[in-house]
Amino acid sequence: MRMAKRIFLFLAVNVLILVTLSFTLNLLGVRPYLSARGMDYQSLMVFCLVWGMGGAFISLALSRVMAKWMMGVVVVDPGTTDPALARLVQLVHGLARAAGLPAMPEVGYYPSPEINAFATGPAKSRALVAVSAGLLEAMDWEQIEGVLAHEISHVANGDMVTMTLVQGVINAFVMFLARVIAFFISSRGRDSESGAAPSYFLVMALELALSVLGMLVVSAFSRLREYRADAGGAGLAGRQKMIGALEALRKTVNYADLTHKESLATLKIAGKPRGLMAFFSTHPPLEERIARLKAA
Repeated sequence: MRMAKRIFLFLAVNVLILVTLSFTLNLLGVRPYLSARGMDYQSLMVFCLVWGMGGAFISLALSRVMAKWMMGVVVVDPGTTDPALARLVQLVHGLARAAGLPAMPEVGYYPSPEINAFATGPAKSRALVAVSAGLLEAMDWEQIEGVLAHEISHVANGDMVTMTLVQGVINAFVMFLARVIAFFISSRGRDSESGAAPSYFLVMALELALSVLGMLVVSAFSRLREYRADAGGAGLAGRQKMIGALEALRKTVNYADLTHKESLATLKIAGKPRGLMAFFSTHPPLEERIARLKAA
């Protein structure tokens, strides 16, 4: 049943993106970027910006719903009588007030043994902060407060919107460069003004290769915002609580990601960077994050 829900969500979101962006292109009067006279770079740029940025922002708008479906998040009623969950809500709301958020985030937990937490949402006033069941069981309340302060700092910094902008710009450039390069490769040996469409497989291969380079940029930016969220979390909960939270995560790093939801990796407090793959990691090594806080 859960797998069927995920497949339905995936298809529904992609159909929504396809319909919305196709309508937007028609509304803007964007003409085909390839014609008998060659490539129209202005139309191509608009086409790539609409698809690259539009897809990213539609995903952002649906981020809370998608996170709940994908992770099985149970939203906690602020009036709950469960002592542990009530304390969780109180901590999140207290930190949100300290960070000056315009509205209290939704608070939830997801049934996973992984030891992690994440924040998502399209705006500071429409955020979701969720922790794993494994984290609630493995950490004491001071460490949990440090984790929550880190996530609230992400919300207060507007990191969800910022990462969406970065990803959207990278998407647009990847689409644009792949089509331009494919057009010139296809035109070799022919009239450079020919409007012959490049091979679909060539465009896809170039997009794949350029996306790998784009991932390096997005991942590097994500690692920088993690340091910033650590500093913000230290300001909200206290430096020792933030260090304590990261120390606890370091000891349980093998349980940092057991759900394997790559689309949510940037939203969590910790990852598992190793070897050359560290360049593609959305999180810096916990040892470096702890050292930075201690040296602050």
